[in-house]
Amino acid sequence: MILDETITLNGGVKIPKFALGTWMIDDDQVAEVVRNAIKMGYRHIDTAQAYDNERGVGEGVRTAGIGRNWLLYGDDEFVLMKL
Repeated sequence: MILDETITLNGGVKIPKFALGTWMIDDDQVAEVVRNAIKMGYRHIDTAQAYDNERGVGEGVRTAGIGRNWLLYGDDEFVLMKL
């Protein structure tokens, strides 16, 4: 399955190749999109402050039913945030 494919970074960490992009998704809609993507198996969320939807992305992750450890201690889950 494509959601399981990874790239190995220089430090040996594997990051999923396929990510949910959140650009151009309104803040009031992105929570549901992120929540559903996580439930479908996405483990890489691509977001940025410039997208102006961080609140919704955070809400989607919080309410996906996967617990806080998904972000804080997960070995194979990523939220990519561009600065």
